Amino acid sequence: MANRRDALGKGLGALISGMDGQVTSSPAPAPTHNPASICEIPVDKISANPYQPRSNFDEEALSELTESIRQLGIIQPITVRKIGLKYQIISGERRFKAASAAGLKTIPAYIKDTDDQGMLEMAIVENIQREDLDAIEVALSFQRLMDECSLTQESMADKVGKKRATVANYLRLLKLPAEIQVCIRDKKISMGHAKAILSLSDPMAQISLCDEIVKRNLSVRQAETKAQNILKKNEEKKETEEKKASSELPDSYYKVLEIVGRYFGNNISIKRSEQGKGSFTIQFSSDAEVESFLRAIENINN
Repeated sequence: MANRRDALGKGLGALISGMDGQVTSSPAPAPTHNPASICEIPVDKISANPYQPRSNFDEEALSELTESIRQLGIIQPITVRKIGLKYQIISGERRFKAASAAGLKTIPAYIKDTDDQGMLEMAIVENIQREDLDAIEVALSFQRLMDECSLTQESMADKVGKKRATVANYLRLLKLPAEIQVCIRDKKISMGHAKAILSLSDPMAQISLCDEIVKRNLSVRQAETKAQNILKKNEEKKETEEKKASSELPDSYYKVLEIVGRYFGNNISIKRSEQGKGSFTIQFSSDAEVESFLRAIENINN
C-alpha cells in the first residue's frame, strides 16, 4: 500500500509502469502508435504545437497547475503526433508547459497519426470545446479552419459542434477595429457588447461606443440602447440632409414634378445629392393613371 502511495506522487506514468507497487528506473519502452494506450515520452523530445489557437496563457493559472503537477503528477495525458524521432503537441500545451516548469522528465501522452490539416483541426476543435479561449481567439481559430482547411461556415460549424449563426457571430468580431478586439480579448467588454457595437457601421462610432461602455461600465442592454440612439440620430441627420438637398433643386426639377405630378395626383418625389445624382419616385393608385401618363407621352412623341 505504501508503494502505491509513493507512486501517486510520481504521476500517472508511475502508476502505469508500476502497478505491482515497484517503480523502477529503467527506460520506458518505445512508444507505440496504439491510440488507446498511454506512453511516457521524454519532455525534451516534445515541441509546441505550431497551430496552437491560444495566444495567451494565464500565468497565475499556469503557476497553480505547475504546483499541482509537482505534487500529484499529470492526471490527464496530452495528445501528440510523431515526427521523425520527436513529437509535436496536438492538444495539452498548457499541461506540457506546466510539466516542464515542474521539472518532469517525461509526460504521459496519447500518440495519433495525422497530417498538418488533421492536426490543425484537432487542435482547434479540442481547444474550442475544452479550453477557456477568449472570443477573439475563438474567432481567429474559426477563421484559420476556414482558410487553411478550406471549410465553409456550415461544415466548420458541424466540426466544432456549434450553430452556424454562432460561428458567424464570432467571425464578425474580426471586422471590428483592433482597439475593440483588444477590449474583447482582455474581457473589458462581452460578446453582447460587441454585438451592439457591430450594429454601427462607422469604425469611429464603434470605437467611441466601446470607450463609453468601458468607462461607464455599461450593461449589454444599456449598450444596445445607446447604439439604437446613435442609429436614430444618424437616420434623422440623413433625412434632414436629404430634405435640404431637395429644397434647393434647380427650376427644371420643379417643372418635372409639376408636369408628371398631374397624372399621379402629385404623388411624386425626388431625392438629389449635391453632386446632382438622385431618383424620382412615383406612386400610382391605379392602372388608369399609368395608362393616362403613357398616352400623354405618346402624344408628345407624335
